[in-house]
Amino acid sequence: MRNEIHAIGLDIGTSRVRCVVGEASDDGLLKVVGIGRSESRGLRRGIVTGAEAVAESIRKALDEAERVSGLEIKAATVNLSGEHFRGENKNGVVAVAGAGREISSEDVERAVESACAVQLPSGWEVFDRVAQEFIIDGQDGITEPIGMSGSRLEALVHVVTGPSAGRQNLEKAVRRAGIDVERMMIEPIAAAESTLTDDDREYGCAVVNIGSEITSLNIFGRGAVQHTAVFPFGGLHFTKDLAVGLRVSMQEAADIKHRYGCVASFLMDDNERAEMIEITPVGRSETRGLSKEILCDIMQPRAIELLQHLAGEVAAAGAQIPSGVVLTGGGSMPRGMVEIAEQVFDAPTRLGLPSRRIFGGLVEQIESPEWAVACGLALRSFREQMREGVGNRGGTGKLGAWFENFREKFR
Repeated sequence: MRNEIHAIGLDIGTSRVRCVVGEASDDGLLKVVGIGRSESRGLRRGIVTGAEAVAESIRKALDEAERVSGLEIKAATVNLSGEHFRGENKNGVVAVAGAGREISSEDVERAVESACAVQLPSGWEVFDRVAQEFIIDGQDGITEPIGMSGSRLEALVHVVTGPSAGRQNLEKAVRRAGIDVERMMIEPIAAAESTLTDDDREYGCAVVNIGSEITSLNIFGRGAVQHTAVFPFGGLHFTKDLAVGLRVSMQEAADIKHRYGCVASFLMDDNERAEMIEITPVGRSETRGLSKEILCDIMQPRAIELLQHLAGEVAAAGAQIPSGVVLTGGGSMPRGMVEIAEQVFDAPTRLGLPSRRIFGGLVEQIESPEWAVACGLALRSFREQMREGVGNRGGTGKLGAWFENFREKFR
């Protein structure tokens, strides 16, 4: 079975490209057998600005993943991002046409298609559609309507739309790198795939994916996506603040942020506040000292500002998030982001890490919020392949048993 299906998640970000290769293991885990990463070039806010530069970045990440896994990568599930995405909740109604008024999969598909029949600006398309619930003859809250009886079926669907050109140019860049696009998936939904439990989705939570230049927000409730929003800011803002405030290069500012960055001064004791680090201003050969307290004073206001934008969006959506906030993406990694987010959102907050209940193999190397999207992409690919395999084989045998074991672990 391991040699039959492999799942590849390819997260193409503004600052990094990450690739995860997974396969089934006998213990019901998705075994990570290869990872690769590279510096990203040719992207700005999720949009391709140089196709060959993007393709070269992808090739480097794929080459590393192939060396580690020993597999040849031919296709991958790829993330979609961009600041112009819009998420809206729509509904569609159809009359049940099945014999005996029993709802079929065709009825469900017609209802969902009816909900997605929205007027779009020229050059836009539907990128994703997530069924929230179904209403049969006025009875709401139904999640699995197939096989039920009724005469009127209504579908409530979350529809994500955006410019077609962004998707098309990203697909071309991936193919130029030498592989096919298996499917494309909205970035925050991919992050949620690898980090949320069924309870998180059911009771309500917010997934915040903080990238380099884009931050995306998904609000979940009643088991499905309820709200999507994208913001044109991210972790790069911290880097720019440090470069300007400390008079250092962007490269050194990024290094200082990753090594010493803290956005919550109350986490530092007096000794740490006074601790000095050496920096080299642009155009100077001599170094000078910088206290960690000053470094935190530069980063903390920006963290609060960014998180307040997100909290305002959650409040405007009227969402309840008793399961709290899940932070993913490389921009969520500075020390203190969780603690500041808890104060700003007034809700429990945690880092979104690929769960050890789901992933095995090289899990130690991907147990970080910056790998959440790539892992979610691989996980979605694997679940789709398994579902198709189980459907083709009637859910029997080793493949069916593995899939059922996997579903239990995911709960």
